[in-house]
Amino acid sequence: MSKDKFTILKSTAVPLPVENIDTDQIIPARFLKATTREGFGDNLFRDWRYSSGDEPIAGFVLNNPAYSGKILVGGKNFGCGSSREHAAWAIYDYGFRVVVSSFFADIFKNNALNNAVLPVVVSDKFLQSLLAAIQKNSKTEVTVDLINQQISVDGKSEKFEINAYKKECLINGYDDIDYLLNLNKEVREFDLTH
Repeated sequence: MSKDKFTILKSTAVPLPVENIDTDQIIPARFLKATTREGFGDNLFRDWRYSSGDEPIAGFVLNNPAYSGKILVGGKNFGCGSSREHAAWAIYDYGFRVVVSSFFADIFKNNALNNAVLPVVVSDKFLQSLLAAIQKNSKTEVTVDLINQQISVDGKSEKFEINAYKKECLINGYDDIDYLLNLNKEVREFDLTH
């Protein structure tokens, strides 16, 4: 199933300056019973968002109406822990299209890219200035330019790396199957000539 095309995203952001956020914190294991990707956003950071009595925890950023947007800015080592793809599903289903951190666990990073969520790795210094800007003004707009592989906020910018194949998939709204189907003409031509 293809997703929306991603070229440039301008959005406010949600700051979550916590290091070592693992996939069980992103989506607790007890919510992994479903096999479709829908509905996981309701339980994103469930144990941080809600009390045991299902009351919203006022101090948690996703419950703060001042913060919204399609960009989540986390602390260093985001997505560590188990390899559950459901963590990327929950982030996407909640409405985030970009997660920014100074380090991602490899499996989470790949799961995010496979589910139309762009993990943007920035330096520790840029991450701190980004978090400070968002916390100072919740209406701060962040620009993520996938084509030029650059993230910008308040006149500061930094380049980020991304696998060329995954970049092409995000820009065109492809998943792995869509990408292969897009090559159908070239495959047929190759087959006819060999």
